[in-house]
Amino acid sequence: MQAKLTTTTVRGLEPQERAYEVVDSELRGFLLRVQPTGRKTFYFSYRTNDGRRKRIKIGALGPSLTIAQARDQATSMAGKVAEGIDVQGEKIEGRQKAKEALKGTLGRFLTDQYEPWALSNQKSGQYTINTVRASFPDLLDLPMSQIQLRKIERWRTDRLQAGRKPSYVNRCVNALRGVLTKAVEWEVLEEHPLKKLKALRVDEGRKARYLSPEEEERLFKALEQRDSELKEGRERGNQHRRARGYPLLPDLSGHAFADRMTPLITLSLKTGMRRGELFDLEWSCVDLDKRVITVRGETAKSSKTRHIPLSPTAHQTLVDWLRQAPLPDGLVFPADDGGRLDNVKSSWNSILKKAGIEKFRWHDMRHDFASKLVMNGVPLNTVRELCGHASLNTTLRYAHLAPDHKADAVALIG
Repeated sequence: MQAKLTTTTVRGLEPQERAYEVVDSELRGFLLRVQPTGRKTFYFSYRTNDGRRKRIKIGALGPSLTIAQARDQATSMAGKVAEGIDVQGEKIEGRQKAKEALKGTLGRFLTDQYEPWALSNQKSGQYTINTVRASFPDLLDLPMSQIQLRKIERWRTDRLQAGRKPSYVNRCVNALRGVLTKAVEWEVLEEHPLKKLKALRVDEGRKARYLSPEEEERLFKALEQRDSELKEGRERGNQHRRARGYPLLPDLSGHAFADRMTPLITLSLKTGMRRGELFDLEWSCVDLDKRVITVRGETAKSSKTRHIPLSPTAHQTLVDWLRQAPLPDGLVFPADDGGRLDNVKSSWNSILKKAGIEKFRWHDMRHDFASKLVMNGVPLNTVRELCGHASLNTTLRYAHLAPDHKADAVALIG
């Protein structure tokens, strides 16, 4: 049977008592096999240079494979065949090489296969790799077939007894789980060793850390004092250089800020942007006229573009920073060498110490932004959109901060 394989055509194909095939009328070799069970599977049939007829399975029609995707794969295969490539042989050879390369330890699998894939396909790829290497050093030299459930359960128990939080333990195990999932997909492991391991229970109602009015005042005072001290230090340094005929460093006295830290922290508090989103932010995504920042999907954790209105404080901070920005046409907060910032941990800890603020992480500035929106009566779904939460469940951790919402509800029953 021959017909053009389209959504309408394929949908109308009913299962019969015996399996049958429909050959695409446009792309030579592209065909669909319909089983009595109703399963519909795409194949590509071709002839090798020595005249042998072969076919290669593309996949079954379903959520992970559409007709258009199957046709694209078949078109790619047809192109290779036209170049004299045996696509089935290429696939088998590639699979054998992968298995051969991946034989051995978890450490070798990470280095040879998982790391190149993760860095190209996952925003959090480097984090996953670093977490596995740092958290499971005893497994790196172990053959992957010897990674067993009881070893990981023992590891979890040891970490909990050492005082680690369940949320931390879950993150580490999930990183390892992700690596092993790929090993199963790539047929390096026959079965996932952690498939029966359930995550530790975590209290989702834990309080979000945010700054009190007094802490916020101390933080901005510490930033102001830091800028002043750095400017004075630069002026003294240039006086020293001037007296000795050395080249002078850029004068900071006319600038609003001594360096990136004050605008970086201010923008984090007033927009709720993630650290990575701020490090990736470019001036092309800042519209000072319309007072909005665009977080592009390729830099967002959720992979979805969102737009954040700028408060008066955030807007003025960016206006002032643009006047002295190192790269007014590039990154908003570049590193000293002009590249992407790696971290600001040392400066951040120093500022917190100067402000007398304890147990407040960089990421807690994002919690501060969301918490204060909710406390000022902003609807949770609006908070979700501004923060770029993938699910409202994430935003619900701030629900208890909504002004009097529980008291009002209870009052309804007298």
